Amino acid sequence: MKILSGSLIFVIALLFASGCGGNSTSKKNQQTGADTSTVADTGYTGIKQYMSGQNLIKEVTFKNGIREGLMKSFYQNGKLRQTFWYTNGLRTDSARWYYEDGRVFRTTPYVNDTIEGIQKQFYRTGKIKAKIGYKKGLRTPFFEEYDQNGKLVSGYPSVIVNILDQYKTKGLYRISLGLSDKSTKVKFYRGDFSAGAFDTTQCKSIKVIKGIGTLDLKKTGTSKSVSVGVIGEILTSFGNKYLVYKKIDLPYNDLN
Repeated sequence: MKILSGSLIFVIALLFASGCGGNSTSKKNQQTGADTSTVADTGYTGIKQYMSGQNLIKEVTFKNGIREGLMKSFYQNGKLRQTFWYTNGLRTDSARWYYEDGRVFRTTPYVNDTIEGIQKQFYRTGKIKAKIGYKKGLRTPFFEEYDQNGKLVSGYPSVIVNILDQYKTKGLYRISLGLSDKSTKVKFYRGDFSAGAFDTTQCKSIKVIKGIGTLDLKKTGTSKSVSVGVIGEILTSFGNKYLVYKKIDLPYNDLN
């Protein structure tokens, strides 16, 4: 009986020691887990190739299923067409477009997937062709174009304003807008630059027919601004959009 009791006490002691050791290990593991952090592999890591028939059209670098690093696209003949750099799924740094001979055609700066800075265009010779300003993805008035000899292009058309004043008889003040060179490649907007950028959501498009825009302001009887801003978006011979601003003073303070 004494032998049995002694054995039983010994077994209980072993079980108690084992339980204490398990708790210690558990607490240690919990502490280790709290002190370290890991990122789970949630997707593909590596370079994926995208094909159109037998032609490679795009290569995209992924990390854990998210675009990370270089992305390339290709012409049908296999020559490099575009490159983008991605950080955590967002375009960053300068994107590049290439002529088929491998020379750079255009560079576009990106910050957090949004164009920010000066976009540049180049001739096949490598000389600068144009510089165009962007702010948070929107165009700014900064704009320069160069001929093939490197000379800065000037002499862009200005906005010409003609007025039909029928305020006293019909309560109407009509503003006709055109370009000084009679070009029809233009769009007009009523509004101003917002924080130095051209935001079409903050401007109202003006109907244009054969290069002439018409803005009808009507008498309201309520005090309004004594001027109106107009932005002209002109398509240049280089295929770019040149922005020109015109502030028009109004003779009446209740037009809208």
